[in-house]
Amino acid sequence: MSLSFGTSGLRGLVTELDAATVAAYTRAFLAACPPEGPLFVGRDLRPSSPDIAAAVIAAAQGAGVDTVDCGALATPALALAAMAAGSSAVMVTGSHIPADRNGLKFYRATGEITKQDEAAITAAYRAGAAPEGRAGTGTTSASARSGYVARYAAAFGPDALAGLRIGVYQHSSAARDVLVEVLAALGAAPVPLARSDTFIPVDTEAVDPETRTMLAEWCTGQGLDAVASTDGDGDRPMLTDGTGAVIPGDVLGVLTAQALGAQRVVTPVSSNSMVTGLFDTTLTRIGSPYVVAAMETVLDSDPAAKVVGFEANGGFLLGFAASAAAGTLPPLMTRDALLPILAPLAAARAAGGTLAGLIADLPPRFTAANRVQRIDPARARSLLADLSGDAAARAAFFEPTGEIAGIDQTDGLRVTFDSGEVVHLRPSGNAPEFRVYAEADSRAGAEALVAGYFDRLAAVLAAPRQHPE
Repeated sequence: MSLSFGTSGLRGLVTELDAATVAAYTRAFLAACPPEGPLFVGRDLRPSSPDIAAAVIAAAQGAGVDTVDCGALATPALALAAMAAGSSAVMVTGSHIPADRNGLKFYRATGEITKQDEAAITAAYRAGAAPEGRAGTGTTSASARSGYVARYAAAFGPDALAGLRIGVYQHSSAARDVLVEVLAALGAAPVPLARSDTFIPVDTEAVDPETRTMLAEWCTGQGLDAVASTDGDGDRPMLTDGTGAVIPGDVLGVLTAQALGAQRVVTPVSSNSMVTGLFDTTLTRIGSPYVVAAMETVLDSDPAAKVVGFEANGGFLLGFAASAAAGTLPPLMTRDALLPILAPLAAARAAGGTLAGLIADLPPRFTAANRVQRIDPARARSLLADLSGDAAARAAFFEPTGEIAGIDQTDGLRVTFDSGEVVHLRPSGNAPEFRVYAEADSRAGAEALVAGYFDRLAAVLAAPRQHPE
């Protein structure tokens, strides 16, 4: 695969992210999005990330930009620190994808870069653009991490989670220590679990059966009220109820929006449709840049709008100053994993109930997701084009689920059936994966749809081609 921008940042194989290429993209970012202060640099815990971060820092200093090396930390912690300082940032991370891949996430002083910024960076990279100036200097700082902890400790207070025993599936998440620290600061008893020195690509949107079994066993065996975790760079949450059942990310988004008193929600078309009956909702393409752009449109028309954004993976964006139990949470317009973990837990405790109880009060609409991995991206795109453009091919492929009531091609192919069930197919933009989303009136129904179409996709994509392209 070649380096490309996808739903969140530039990603590719580690072999493609050599020092010269990383330096060229860093210079292109600085030329296309001139920084107003030092460049903040962070990284996840992949084996390749330290060298890539060093290449970013060297390139920035060579282009006359001072740098602040924040070390290994969660992406939202880096973004929060850079935005507070009025500075730009680069996060070295491949998020949830395997360790043989990595990437760069770019931030302006105002937050995540836009799709227009991505185009400008790509053009500057191709032109070999670079800012000019004196040699930059470098410093290191741990304040980004401590500031992130302080944000939530101050807003929720020391008793928000008092009495709760919460497992923390640490694996190789860049947020693993900060999650333990924040839970303890809010009064919970955190129980660290399964810390790993080897990078594990945890996808919170497609949790495998073995992990689900492990989570349930932890809850039962250790008397836990929940298990919390994140993906590799700490911007996508994973949270279970007291039985170890994983709560879908878009359900966490709804619970968090309710807890914060949000009135407007921006979310991709792949999210649980119940959100449209609970909030004034804007649906977007998949990817945080699209969510950010739509949130900014809302705020441009109404600066006082209580708007939030979230994705089906659970990453949450706060667009207004929200009140929590002990203080105010300032806006953070980048995908965050801690808030959609803390807010539902605090809301359940404040109500004297459980996470399962909060979910039971929501409309009975359920989603599931999975991904077919190690596919040929060209074949995936060809299949999607066939299903999108050929009604007969589409009817044949989806025949097991019944008559098609309508389709949506906002991002991928989203098919609604006469039964009210939904199947959404979307190949990844920068990884050899094909996502399968489903929605139904029962959890079992949604999971059965995902399992069925996962198998159909895997079979079609693995089958020999019938005709040359």
